Amino acid sequence: MTTEATLASTSASPTARQVWTRTRGIALALAALLAAAVTIAVMRSDARHGNLDPRSADPYGSRAVAELLADRGVSTRVVTTLDEARAAAEPDTTLLVALPDLLTDRQQTRLHSATAESGGRTVLVAPGSASVGRLAPDVTADPATSAESTLEPDCDLPAARRAGAADTGGIRYTTTHLDADSCYPSQRLATLLRVPTTGDGDTVVLGAPDILRNDRLDEQGNASLALQLLGSRPHLVWYLPSLSDASAADDDERSFFDLLPAGWRWGTLQLFVAAALAALWRARRLGPLVPEKLPVAIRASETVEGRARLYRKANARDRAAAALRSTTRTRLAPLVGVPVTQAHAPEALLPALSAHLHNDGQTLPTLLFGPPPSDDAALVSLADQLDTLEREVRRS
Repeated sequence: MTTEATLASTSASPTARQVWTRTRGIALALAALLAAAVTIAVMRSDARHGNLDPRSADPYGSRAVAELLADRGVSTRVVTTLDEARAAAEPDTTLLVALPDLLTDRQQTRLHSATAESGGRTVLVAPGSASVGRLAPDVTADPATSAESTLEPDCDLPAARRAGAADTGGIRYTTTHLDADSCYPSQRLATLLRVPTTGDGDTVVLGAPDILRNDRLDEQGNASLALQLLGSRPHLVWYLPSLSDASAADDDERSFFDLLPAGWRWGTLQLFVAAALAALWRARRLGPLVPEKLPVAIRASETVEGRARLYRKANARDRAAAALRSTTRTRLAPLVGVPVTQAHAPEALLPALSAHLHNDGQTLPTLLFGPPPSDDAALVSLADQLDTLEREVRRS
């Protein structure tokens, strides 16, 4: 029983209670973080579900528009790849690009090359500065968005005049095309543009997707405007860009950071700044290090035993051997007339030891400056040999 109690009291392995005491703060913080993430995900899971999807009946979906178009004889087909969208560009087809900013630069260029000469209608829903310049080269997006949501048409486009006021307020655009129709202006910049292309084709740039959403379709003239813009041809192809589209892999111009939303990048930068400020605050609060004596005296044997346990736990035989050899060389140097500053120089210490011991000194280089031991037995043997060497030098 005494032996077991001694082993238990000197064991370096922490108990389960000690592990929990040390890690419970981190565990509780991680649990709280996970709970917050789950809560936010649940709260926002329905916010954009089926966004602009003509098959979705959610508030942000567009199934109501598709149903109304079907009643008027317009077929709606959903595509998710660039190749399908390019193949659908025909004179009797309206191609709606729901999320043009998700397309890569290469995809945008290829899509425009297919629609520019198709003779059909292309509807771009809220394209930003990154995409509108390639999908509609004559159009430029303004950095400032519209302050109002509901706007008056104020143009000669028949579809806009019949619809009247509509919720088109969002991104504002300018164009250099002389025959373009600029409608629903906000501070003299249009939120809806119709730019003629080859033949009877045209490109419609819509500043906001509100007129297509289920929860906004019955407000203002949204339904009328949406049906006229999307129902001018017998076929409607609804392009929902997908991140799994193989054509996106062909574009190597974007890095991983380019694919991250701007809000994530700014948020990460703010976190780094906050962490740096917190570290600076804590450093100034703690002040510089002040040396002080320990309140209790610790026996040398306890210190040696503690360090030995740490070395053994880390399997650091090389460090343990280096510490033993360094301490031995430091103690041997004054005994053989070598300054302590040169105790770790083989060319100074080894000749003095050989002369003091009156032997050839062939084993001294390996003993005092050799490689680390390969196992625990070799480490114990090294310690015994160093101890024997020191006793021999002190007796001579």
